[in-house]
Amino acid sequence: MSHAIAADSARIHYTALGSGGDPLLLLSGQSLDHRMWAGVDTALARRHRVILLDARGTGGSDTPEPPDGAAGYTTRLFADDALAVLDALGIGRAHVYGFSMGGRVAQVLAAMAPERVGALVLGSTGPGGTLEAARPPEATRALRRAASPEGRDAVADLFFTPAWGGAHPGIVASILPANTRHAQRLHYAASSGHDAEGLLGAIRAPTLVLHGGDDLLTPAANAGILADRIPGARVHIFPGARHGYLHEARPEADGAVLDFLAAHPLAAAPPGVPEALSP
Repeated sequence: MSHAIAADSARIHYTALGSGGDPLLLLSGQSLDHRMWAGVDTALARRHRVILLDARGTGGSDTPEPPDGAAGYTTRLFADDALAVLDALGIGRAHVYGFSMGGRVAQVLAAMAPERVGALVLGSTGPGGTLEAARPPEATRALRRAASPEGRDAVADLFFTPAWGGAHPGIVASILPANTRHAQRLHYAASSGHDAEGLLGAIRAPTLVLHGGDDLLTPAANAGILADRIPGARVHIFPGARHGYLHEARPEADGAVLDFLAAHPLAAAPPGVPEALSP
């Protein structure tokens, strides 16, 4: 098991798949570890060196208390942890694909460290703050009850249509909370405290925004909000898919990501980013 050491000495677990192609960092959703990418990661690794990490509080990573007595973690803290993983692997620059809360982390990473990010893929995510198109109250209630059996069933229905989820129980299990209730609260604070209003316009990475058309957990209107504020961003909506489009809309979703990354290789640096940086 490989670990990077974060600035506060927390151990961040990571693993890598594939041996060739541009590096691609995958950032998981709230309270989910790297297993949520099962199948997607191997598909992407056919063309990329895929790096998966467990955000602090999940999987094989440590769960330290928040710094300075804060109520929870922050997306900036998670972004710093992601950079620690890239540093541990000696990767100067990588594509980044963030899902749900991982997409919020990816926004911060692309804005604060543009020289480290090639192409950016934002899946099932939103900008937070006053820009966010809010989820309906019943979705929030389900998320808060995720630790209970009833809450897990409700969260599963928010991710996938019932017929698809019933036919793929292993995938459903991979998107249920993978940490303790205390760590879930720390993650919830990070996601709910995210506000990218002042960051989105600073993102220079080529950006693809992906979203399920029937997503209630993060309503699809957020895809347009992000694309309107990130220069040059493109949007791809998967009609009929819910929050977990990356599984339910395969292989279309895999193809959309791979085609976008192929069109924006790391050798072509975005404006203001030195091409000399090595991946």
